[in-house]
Amino acid sequence: MPGLAHPIHLADTPLPVWEAVEALEGRRWEPPFWAHLWPGSWALALEAGGVVRPGARVLDFACGGGVAGVAAAAVGANVLCADLDPYAVTCAELNAQSWGVSVDVTTNDLIGRDEGWDVVLVGDVFYERGLAARVAGWLDGLERRGAQVWVGDPGRQFFPVSSARLFREHALAPNPAWDSVVDRPARVWEWTAR
Repeated sequence: MPGLAHPIHLADTPLPVWEAVEALEGRRWEPPFWAHLWPGSWALALEAGGVVRPGARVLDFACGGGVAGVAAAAVGANVLCADLDPYAVTCAELNAQSWGVSVDVTTNDLIGRDEGWDVVLVGDVFYERGLAARVAGWLDGLERRGAQVWVGDPGRQFFPVSSARLFREHALAPNPAWDSVVDRPARVWEWTAR
């Protein structure tokens, strides 16, 4: 991907990966959203060197393939990549190996928890009303406590713009096989508790 220093594990289209996972599991499975570099996470990865300091405790929330967290680890942060999908955190570990760094991973639902992270990276999670409300309230608490919260969002429907300050925009090439957001830049926002 342009702007990223090392290769990452991706799929050009979702269907072959999805079919392979379902064959492996022997049952229906969630779509492999982790196999795509979503615009918000990509933008966060591009900014990691400027918003994450070495030694910081970083959470890459809903990490997908973990690219934002891996980029943070590359600047010397201690990173936890969290996603509910076990294939996502495996992909995050593989991407970390490709970059020559390590990350910790979890499939626990961390919404509502605070483990003292210095920085929380959140990419492309405001696509559903209920999830957006849960995440926004949690991020408010983390920011009030003193965590820096950075959100990558390309204009998802339920992103609460009033809760954030625009930091930077990135024009990123879309992959139409994955992403319906083809005409908007990916924006990095600094969360500001309401």
